[in-house]
Amino acid sequence: MSRRGWFLFILVGFLWGIPYLFIKVAVDPDNGFSPATVVCLRTAIGAAILIPIAIKQRQFIAAVRGWRYVAAYALLEMIGPWILIGTAEQKISSGLAGLLVASVPIWATIFASLRGDKTVWHHKRLFGIIVGFIGLVAVVGIESIKGSADPISIFMVLIASIGYSYAVMMVQGALPNVSGIAINALAMLMTAVFYLPFTISQWPTHRISDGAIRAIVGLGVLSTGAAFAAFFTLASIIGVARGSLVTYLNTACAVVLGVIILNEPLTVGIVLGLPLVLIGSYFASRKPANA
Repeated sequence: MSRRGWFLFILVGFLWGIPYLFIKVAVDPDNGFSPATVVCLRTAIGAAILIPIAIKQRQFIAAVRGWRYVAAYALLEMIGPWILIGTAEQKISSGLAGLLVASVPIWATIFASLRGDKTVWHHKRLFGIIVGFIGLVAVVGIESIKGSADPISIFMVLIASIGYSYAVMMVQGALPNVSGIAINALAMLMTAVFYLPFTISQWPTHRISDGAIRAIVGLGVLSTGAAFAAFFTLASIIGVARGSLVTYLNTACAVVLGVIILNEPLTVGIVLGLPLVLIGSYFASRKPANA
């Protein structure tokens, strides 16, 4: 990988590792925003950044023509998952949320098998699925039994991860020749419009902290607009498959940032589950060389 590729890889890992911290601050019940408002504002900012890029690429109209698939993608990638994660982070740590999202490659591998990908049954990928699920069971079980995390919130993040895993596979199959930036730009616009009525009705009556405002700006500019632009630039250099390996970097980043900046506890469940989920996701997402 070139120096530019490594720079983008590390950059995307950071930009997609920090949103869990931003979300945790932004949805603070006492001086932050409602989860729906957070989703609306971050996607509005992200759309404002990505739409001009998509127009310059002459790809935005192509995305608009495939609006039905983009709408389904938006539902599974943003409208559903981002409200679930934001709501869950009112009760669980940002690091735990990031760890649970790291299971996306495992779910994606399972969906690929249901769509006829026989390479899923290769022994290395099966090993990855099994190890990954052991890690998830360890995290969910230990965190729930010890009472250090809300089981319903954990389940919400897992549902979001399942939505993530199917959304990308679905839209890539439906719109293979449309730019990822254009698809996500339109999806963000749709998501912002969807949550606008909720944002108006749920606008805080309490004082909003400066930290919550900065978190929203950081979430929209860095983790939504800039991160998607950087990822698809990276994908154009090393391919989407290799680019998706950034999942492992951003998960570790999310856990470390939560512990260092938010003083979140490094629980037994996270310590035991993190390496298992990362190892499982790595092997589950690796196709055999002769595939």
